[in-house]
Amino acid sequence: MTQPIDEAMLNAARAARRERIYRLVRPLEEFGSTEAASGIVIVIAVVLAMIAANTALSSYYDDFIHYHIAVDLGFFHLDTGLQHWVNDGLMVIFFFVVGMEIKREVVAGELAGGRKVWAPIAAAAGGMVVPVLIFFAIVDDPTARQGWAIPMATDIAIAVGVITIVGARVPAGLKVLLLALAIVDDIGAIAVIAVFYTEDINLTALGITVGLLVLVYLMNRNGIEPILLYVVVGLFAWTTAHESGIHPTILGVALGIMTPLQPLYRSTVMPDLIEALMRRIRVIEQEEDVERRHHDRVGALLTLSELSDRAISPLDRIEHRLLPWSAFLVVPLFAFANAGVDLRGGALEESMSSPLALGIGLGLLVGKPVGVTLATWIAVRLGAELPAGVTWLGIFAIGLVAGIGFTVALFVTELSFEAELLLTQAKVGIFIASVLAGVIGLGMLYAASARISQR
Repeated sequence: MTQPIDEAMLNAARAARRERIYRLVRPLEEFGSTEAASGIVIVIAVVLAMIAANTALSSYYDDFIHYHIAVDLGFFHLDTGLQHWVNDGLMVIFFFVVGMEIKREVVAGELAGGRKVWAPIAAAAGGMVVPVLIFFAIVDDPTARQGWAIPMATDIAIAVGVITIVGARVPAGLKVLLLALAIVDDIGAIAVIAVFYTEDINLTALGITVGLLVLVYLMNRNGIEPILLYVVVGLFAWTTAHESGIHPTILGVALGIMTPLQPLYRSTVMPDLIEALMRRIRVIEQEEDVERRHHDRVGALLTLSELSDRAISPLDRIEHRLLPWSAFLVVPLFAFANAGVDLRGGALEESMSSPLALGIGLGLLVGKPVGVTLATWIAVRLGAELPAGVTWLGIFAIGLVAGIGFTVALFVTELSFEAELLLTQAKVGIFIASVLAGVIGLGMLYAASARISQR
């Protein structure tokens, strides 16, 4: 009677272990698949926002995004619209996930070292520098030039969604290159936001924020595990960061990077621990006292569950739980709250002919692929290695796909301008360039994949 139970438990333990190992060794694949699905939701959110802003629903849309929410904690008071809460509050979650992904890639991923690391770094650098140069060559108005960082951005969610449409025909190396490029691009965008889009600094609030980050570090170092404690400290840090003048999303990145990547139990010791626990379970199943057998069995299985959890790093565990909320709630809500541009009354034609829209549009549509390809070519000439199966046509194609700017570009736009006219012009440039980059990039990905399959 105990043999089937032992066998079932062993099979369950093996299945659980395979699942845990899968989560440990395939985080990038899981991240990419979630981001791809999120890209579809983001596009839907953008379309809905544009419909709402350009129809009889526009007044309801404006009321929604400007609906005031007040929070008064005594030491902190903020009374602002929903759009601001999304941009400065909920987007911290998105950048927290980005920070964790950056840490994984730098510590244990494609950016961890070796000659292959230089190709995505160079590609991202070229994809940021060339669009900015094009922007400055076209835009000469000092106020409009405040948006110089807008064409630097890549929307990783939609970019991954586009490359996923082509499916398995796209070489795995090309997908990895795009993801690594986008991660480095995120690092660049975060650095720009931190340095160039920071308001006057309140040193007292900044000092408290740094102190709270040190507290989080010490909590990590001393193995303090309850997530609620980190949430409380993080919320306090957000209030002080908001008061300090730095953008609160930088706090999200910092907390993400500080999240431990090392599990408490290494995967190499897990088989021995599980086998020892299974031997204990076999002994328990021989117990004649039914109540005691049930009690001990539950205790052993709970221990098995705890062992499995401790074999997963805090970073992997938190990201696994938080990524769907970020991908399917936070970012689409951000897109809906910021993408609604009223193009009625000739605003579209006027915006399309503006230097600002042209500078952003050409920066994304032309600067990205040219910069990515040229910088990658230089890096390869200097000794960098490309992933297997990657061609120059494929690199140019992912450069185009990287020209899809939506989320981060819209985010930088909101930081850059207050005037409604400049906001409209910038968003029109982003939308048109992103759509064209996605369509043309998709076609070139098909062409590049066809060439590879013919070899």
